[in-house]
Amino acid sequence: MTLHDLSEKDVIQIKTGENLGRIDDLLFDEHAAKLQSVILRGRGHLFGLLGYEEDLIIPWESIRNIGTDVIMVDAEPLPAQHRTKRCQ
Repeated sequence: MTLHDLSEKDVIQIKTGENLGRIDDLLFDEHAAKLQSVILRGRGHLFGLLGYEEDLIIPWESIRNIGTDVIMVDAEPLPAQHRTKRCQ
C-alpha cells in the first residue's frame, strides 16, 4: 500500500464515528526504520482565507483497521474549540 492509497481513504474515529479527514503525510523514524504516525492537515476556514485548524497527528499504533474505503483509528482528537489556527 502506498501513501497515495492511504490518502484516498477517510480517517474515522472509532468511538465517536467522527470523520477526521484524510492522511496527508507520514512521520517516519529513520533510526528504528518504522512509521511513527500519520498527519492530517488542519481543515481550512473559508477556503483557507480565515486560517486553518491545527494539524492532527495520530500515532501509528492508534490505527486499528485499514479497510477498502476508510481507516479506523482509536485516537482522541482535540476538541475544535481548543485547536489553534495556523496561517499560510
